[in-house]
Amino acid sequence: MKNQIILSLLIGLLVLFSCGTKTEEASLPMKVAEAYGFDQFEALKSIAYTWNVQVEPEKVVTRDWKWNIKERTVYYADADTSYTYSLDLNADEMPPADKGFINDKYWLMYPFQLVWDEGYSYSVEEAVPAPISGEISTKMIVVYNNEDGYTPGDAYDLYLDENYFIKEWVFRRGNGPDGNAFTWENEKEFQGVKFATEHKNAAGLRFIWFTNITVE
Repeated sequence: MKNQIILSLLIGLLVLFSCGTKTEEASLPMKVAEAYGFDQFEALKSIAYTWNVQVEPEKVVTRDWKWNIKERTVYYADADTSYTYSLDLNADEMPPADKGFINDKYWLMYPFQLVWDEGYSYSVEEAVPAPISGEISTKMIVVYNNEDGYTPGDAYDLYLDENYFIKEWVFRRGNGPDGNAFTWENEKEFQGVKFATEHKNAAGLRFIWFTNITVE
């Protein structure tokens, strides 16, 4: 009888413990980041890529980047110049290229920015048609504060599939009511990390794309 009482107490404690240690579900931004391999990012040393944008029907502008993650330096090159700078410089010491680095990195790595960035809030709407494809999606509306970054107060509408991949997004400057929609497609995996390498506009024309991606 004594052993039965002890066994019952142990079972009760185990049940109580298991109830008290229930794992908290990840937030939607974290689920998006994890879908693209965020848990593998810490092992990376550097990411290099060429950012391409079709600014006119016959004109493509390119920028080359290499982000040395561990060293916290960025290499930049365009048609006219090239240099390397430190991400630890004071804000007033940052070179002009840093604005481009932030912009281009958002087009390639925005799923991870959802974890790295602070100073934003988000809301979620279910069963929303994506603006280009019309496919039913989960819409996550991300609004940045009016203090941080080069363009504070901006907003992004992300249209997610059932696996938390971004299929389309709309950038709205200053959280204005209107913005242009672009696709997120042609995902490629590097060292366990996935990037969407092409973004097309509503007319199906490739607007921004990435080449020469190297991950170490």
